[in-house]
Amino acid sequence: MKYTRQLRHLLTPSLALSLLIALPTSAMTSVLQPEPIHQQTITDIVTSLNQDHYNRIVLNDALSSKVLDQYLESLDPSKAFFYQSDIDDFEQYRTLIDDEISQGELTAAYAIFNRYQERSESRLEKLIATLESPDYNVDFSIDESIVIDREDSQWAANETEMDEFWRKRLKSALLGLKIADKSIDEAKELLIKRYKSQLKRATQTNSEDVFQNFANALTKQFDPHTQYFSPRLSENFNINMSLSLEGIGAVLQSENENTKVVRLVPAGPADKAGQLKPADLIVGVGQGEEGEIEDVVGWRLDEVVDLIRGPKDSVVRLNIIPADGDDTQQKVIKITRNKVKLEEQAAQSKIIQLEHEGKPFKLGVISIPAFYIDFAALQRGDPNYKSTTRDTAKLINELKTEGIDGLIIDLRNNGGGSLREANDLVGLFISRGPTVQIRDPLDRVNIQADLDPRVAYNGPMAVLVNRLSASASEIFAGAIQDYQRGLIVGSQTFGKGTVQTLSPLHHGQIKLTHAKFYRISGESTQHKGVVPDVALPTMYDTDQIGESALDGALPWDTVSEIPHQRYINFKSILPALTSRHQERTKFDPDFLFMNAQIKRMHEDKQDKEISLNEKTIETERESSEQWLLDQENKRRTAKGLPAIKELSDLDDLLEKDSQGRTISPEQEALLNETGNVLLDMIELTNKYVAVKN
Repeated sequence: MKYTRQLRHLLTPSLALSLLIALPTSAMTSVLQPEPIHQQTITDIVTSLNQDHYNRIVLNDALSSKVLDQYLESLDPSKAFFYQSDIDDFEQYRTLIDDEISQGELTAAYAIFNRYQERSESRLEKLIATLESPDYNVDFSIDESIVIDREDSQWAANETEMDEFWRKRLKSALLGLKIADKSIDEAKELLIKRYKSQLKRATQTNSEDVFQNFANALTKQFDPHTQYFSPRLSENFNINMSLSLEGIGAVLQSENENTKVVRLVPAGPADKAGQLKPADLIVGVGQGEEGEIEDVVGWRLDEVVDLIRGPKDSVVRLNIIPADGDDTQQKVIKITRNKVKLEEQAAQSKIIQLEHEGKPFKLGVISIPAFYIDFAALQRGDPNYKSTTRDTAKLINELKTEGIDGLIIDLRNNGGGSLREANDLVGLFISRGPTVQIRDPLDRVNIQADLDPRVAYNGPMAVLVNRLSASASEIFAGAIQDYQRGLIVGSQTFGKGTVQTLSPLHHGQIKLTHAKFYRISGESTQHKGVVPDVALPTMYDTDQIGESALDGALPWDTVSEIPHQRYINFKSILPALTSRHQERTKFDPDFLFMNAQIKRMHEDKQDKEISLNEKTIETERESSEQWLLDQENKRRTAKGLPAIKELSDLDDLLEKDSQGRTISPEQEALLNETGNVLLDMIELTNKYVAVKN
């Protein structure tokens, strides 16, 4: 576990990479200057932000200061290239950027970038020369360490300090590759190739790239979802959707010099393969079963995406650094490219049988991976068009014929989708009433409501959520909670409570946030998400995943509550439900396993430095692997299962679902415990005893 966290840093020497531009330039033949069109475009961007963005921000000295800091952060996040003297020089722009933008000027932006080019070019050439020198040797037996997160570090005061930083950074990169089974010569060759590739590709950096990066330093001050796209990237701006339709079904983003997995598209190729997880880092991409894996550290996001995408049914291999603590080294995974089929994202049902107070109960479970609707079929008048609400209604009817005692709506990992479907789905469980409020930049509030008095299911229900339940999922869960129609069980949701639109500019496009969701209680789902009535353990690191993990995310706030019906008063029984849950899971093998991992994860996060001693790293790696194996065998023994010798043995032992995905024991344990909580609720409220729908 501890080793995993170290390896992530060892394998990725901090070469700065902004969201949309290539890393450092080399062989810089000319000083980049803004093009005439950029002067008009920055004015257009400001106009769009002022007129259409939800967050009204004044263009003043305070904003200017924030833009400068953001721009420097985007260029050099690890303080690996700029010197303190450079930063001192840039102070002259701290309160001038707003004035320049107002006049369509970009002097500061290009002056700073050209200095960055100079520094990074020089440093990369020095790194290559060092690695190519026959006299360069590294001693991995020395007890020394390197700071993991340099956010609080000072800028290098001189070349001596910068050289020392890079000596350790280069050593950490070599050590990480050596631990990943590369010989020293192979590791050197890989790094030389990486740095030369960055230098070569950086020569393609043009004025458009600089402008886009600076423009996004401005837009990011409004919120993290607002972004400017140059004409080139506008043609392919929606990388998320392109991936979901033509590649592996993963939403990616740049994080410093790495490509990070944000979430997986339900029923997509990556989701089915079951090996790629949110917050994993992609550091290499290979084509086919045996093609050479190309190092992509320091690449632009769109270039990584181009490598990942390919013909349907072809294989892509990804070299990843796992985000969680279950795997303590980088690994290569295979995914077969395909398109996501609507029917594979459809809601599915099953029945789980639990015992409560000595009596058997049948609970229906409907898993909804996304809020979908087949608009094409709807528009052509197909009476059998598919949608989340229509499919769920059918499944409810099927479950009712089975005589279920309660219903669980499983929204785990559901990243959202159609607002219309979220509204209609709420309508299956209430007679009629408001479902969500939407406020625009002019403070006008639009109320969405269910107007259909028909109810598909009026029995006891619970909604299971986790950190990856977002947007439309949060609207549904929030409405069910506000109506007190059912219990919300799980972990705090993502907190995505904003709406974005894409608007054309004369030069490029701008995606900006223009509205915000509010529950009928008046509370926003933004930032805070939906807090469950009964909390379950979560393996997701909230510092890495969720709206609150994004810099500049819009805050949680409230509007007026809308009068609405309340079906059951859960407040009086919530303490008892929580107490029973805690008592029941106190010695449960799966919950003990999860809680031990969560504790270990938080402990590892406290480490601020990593060792550069190979023996220390290997010892920590072996200790981490042994700890995880011991925890797994402790769980298996408690469940009456035979122990395993290697963690890899689990792959053949765990059950698979209908699509071939591994069924995690932890996820099944969370579902069953949600069922137990629901049965407690039935007992304590006496509301639905013996009711069969």
